[in-house]
Amino acid sequence: MEKMVDIYLFGKHYSVPEHLTIMRAMEYSGYQLVRGCGCRGGFCGACATIYRIKGENELKTCLACQTKVEDGMYVATLPYFPLVKQVYDINEVKPTEQIMMQLYPEIYACVGCNACTKNCTQSLNVMQYIAYAQRGEYEKCAEESFDCVMCGACSARCPAGISHPQVAMLARRLNGKYLAPKSAHLDNRVQEIKDGTFAELMEALMGKPVEEMKELYNNREIEK
Repeated sequence: MEKMVDIYLFGKHYSVPEHLTIMRAMEYSGYQLVRGCGCRGGFCGACATIYRIKGENELKTCLACQTKVEDGMYVATLPYFPLVKQVYDINEVKPTEQIMMQLYPEIYACVGCNACTKNCTQSLNVMQYIAYAQRGEYEKCAEESFDCVMCGACSARCPAGISHPQVAMLARRLNGKYLAPKSAHLDNRVQEIKDGTFAELMEALMGKPVEEMKELYNNREIEK
């Protein structure tokens, strides 16, 4: 017999197996997920969720595909959050402090409450990478925000209205375009792909059964 736990989805009570993730528990309970379910691997950030455990005051955030249910868990998915996404041409902007002031001036209204960091589903130091962005330290901002999945949970709690994921994306693009060392072997490989060097090999791989593809992947030679 599976051990069951009591959870509440959108105000309704359900008993579900304790080993399920929140996402699987929703499907177990009869919900058909047509949005907010994305990659199911913890990478896309589409399943940002808020929950509270019965008897506790703390409101927690997580990704529903990566978090197991707990007894007495009250769950509500976080709707798409309308982040401010400025339009720019990465070939025309430069890695100066002025470009951040021009595109995302709200970061300078940060009150240092740290709600963004506390709310991050990836446990990133969000307030710190915003501080790096304020100072034009884009290499540090890019590194600190590297694991961001752009779920928007940080921005949902920000009193200054900062679109943290978009600020981080700009910093990573500036870093990749202008600041990070060039990778000659990567440029060569991209050119080989454009020249069709691997077209025949790729077609052969695409024709293989899924299980054989998995075997090839699991036993691949990993570059040091």
